[in-house]
Amino acid sequence: MMSAYVIGSAAGGLAFLSRLQCFASRMIGLLLLGLAMLLISAPAFADQNIVAADSAQVDCQASAKDLTRISLVEDEFASVSKISTGNPTEDFSVVNEPVRGDIYLSVPDGFQKGALSFFGTSKRGYVYKFLCRITGDQAAQIFVTNPAIARERAEENSPQGKIGPQDAAVALMQAMAANGSAPGYEMRQRSLRPVYVGTLKVQMIAEYRGADLTGKVLRIENKGAAAIELNEATVAPSGTLAVSIAEPRLGPGKITTAYLVSQNGRP
Repeated sequence: MMSAYVIGSAAGGLAFLSRLQCFASRMIGLLLLGLAMLLISAPAFADQNIVAADSAQVDCQASAKDLTRISLVEDEFASVSKISTGNPTEDFSVVNEPVRGDIYLSVPDGFQKGALSFFGTSKRGYVYKFLCRITGDQAAQIFVTNPAIARERAEENSPQGKIGPQDAAVALMQAMAANGSAPGYEMRQRSLRPVYVGTLKVQMIAEYRGADLTGKVLRIENKGAAAIELNEATVAPSGTLAVSIAEPRLGPGKITTAYLVSQNGRP
């Protein structure tokens, strides 16, 4: 049926456009061709791909007459919580498919509400609030992606999971020195207000935060009149796991960079 509308609109548009002497006919032709292009480009009941964080609301569309499948990308449903009224025209059904961990929704004939509302808990421990408007007669598919899962998998697959804290700190420090990304770490460029340690002006310019370790990149400037020997005690608080200083001897007016790695929960 849709293809018939497309063909009819296109044919009619071309016919009107062929009347070169009539401005109104050409305008009608353009409108009909535009309608044909709109019908071609409009997807009917396309799959819904939604990005959602933990505890976020997932706005979606559910089928009024057929099944609606909801799949958690790289995760599975553990349970679904919803209100049951006991009235067949107000309750919808949820079936948890055990192999893939998806759920299937269906509404009965005469369902009176305009949307389905429920909570879903995943096997990874995430909770989502679903609000699915009821529309259309065809089956629907909804794929929910949580960006936090990608970070979890990166941490699970990173070398840090197989090596000790010292080696993990060295790997992180190498990534910071190269001004690159480190798997399993969120890197934030930030310039905090500088502080003075004697004649040294110290400013944090970047931070790498992971599950176990935090890396900091410091900009250090010697504002004094004499050279200063920089060491761990000079630039790093107690409890720092690893320290690296690009120029340990810093002359007057010179600037260097220091890299600190500490375990989370410590200064």
